[in-house]
Amino acid sequence: MPREVADSSVPGLYLVIYPSGKKSWALRFRRPADRRTSKLVLGSVSTVADDRRDPDPVVGGHLTLAGARRLAALLKHEIATGRDVAAEAQAKKRSVALLAENTFSVAAADFITQHAKKKTRRWQEQAKLLGLREVDGKLELIERGLAARWQDKPLGEIDADLAFRLIEEVRHKGVMGLKRNNDEPSEPRARAMHSALSKMFNWALEKRRVGQNPLDALKRPSAPKARDRVLDDREITKLWRATGQVSKPFDAAVKLLLLTGCRLNEVAQMEVGELSDDLSMWTIPSERTKNGRVHQVPLSLLARAIIAKTERLDGCKFVFSTTGTTPISGWSKTKARLDARMEGVASWRIHDIRRGVATGMAELGIAPHVIELVLNHVSGARGGVAGIYNRAVQMAERRAALEAWAKHIEGLVGHVSSAG
Repeated sequence: MPREVADSSVPGLYLVIYPSGKKSWALRFRRPADRRTSKLVLGSVSTVADDRRDPDPVVGGHLTLAGARRLAALLKHEIATGRDVAAEAQAKKRSVALLAENTFSVAAADFITQHAKKKTRRWQEQAKLLGLREVDGKLELIERGLAARWQDKPLGEIDADLAFRLIEEVRHKGVMGLKRNNDEPSEPRARAMHSALSKMFNWALEKRRVGQNPLDALKRPSAPKARDRVLDDREITKLWRATGQVSKPFDAAVKLLLLTGCRLNEVAQMEVGELSDDLSMWTIPSERTKNGRVHQVPLSLLARAIIAKTERLDGCKFVFSTTGTTPISGWSKTKARLDARMEGVASWRIHDIRRGVATGMAELGIAPHVIELVLNHVSGARGGVAGIYNRAVQMAERRAALEAWAKHIEGLVGHVSSAG
């Protein structure tokens, strides 16, 4: 328990000595409204000699004995005139706490932990846009990220003009604290930042931490035009053969993109535990799919052979890894190597492979609803009311479709071994 020593000159003024050795000044008095006894901590103790008087002692300051006596005498006079200094001190303390709670960095962390992490499957992407990343289960500031830049900025000071300038910076220079994929202005990048900020401020508005969402006054950046680029049979053939010029295990991963029609991250982050013992089935958990639904991929014989021949690193849970602890990354370099070997193929993206698989299957006569099942789509034949009632897995049809597609690729590139 702290020990209190009464001052001999000013009644009610005490020196409070804590077990840790810390010392502070406190004033005991009766509140003017109800005469209840109250205590107000005036500030910490300064060891400067008393003859060097505090020029303007204030509550919360670092006070000499002389300064504490002057402040106590002033407060006692104001209490005598009816001022409730205890209530004012509590209100100020609450105001300071609220201000600290409403800084951008604290609010952003609260938004991620209390809302996005529970409600949003890709919450990590929102966190990075706001300048945060999870490390060992805890959120940390990204160096030079948005939360670091606005670490102490109150939410109320972020208006539409400031938000506009930020989004323009992101559009032209990239997301602060994150590596840029290209040097060109990016509308999707600006749109993503607008979305992340708007969602955070909507949450803060709901929690009464701000009075308005500054993003409401800004036009949302335009959505990118839907691509219709499709890799045709000639280009698929060149792509398959070009995989022989890229490093392992990227070569195998690209072939699986062609054989399954799955998304890049789904293939790149494939885990050993997601595969059946005989490699005939790959089950992608809901947290790794875009629509949040478990996706079962019946693997063709060719896909199984490629996976079986992929060298695994000891103790690594990922099928494709160069580090032993993380899945493969750095696809821009792989894409550049593929481009160098695909002479005559116009500008294309990795995601165009998926569109090429869908188109190629359709040309083989595979039914649209089966193609959607293969791609894990919920639109088209599986969307709306039809999608609610159509729960048929149709695994046999899906397996037949992927096997037919694999045979088609083998026919394009000539006989391929398990190594491709």
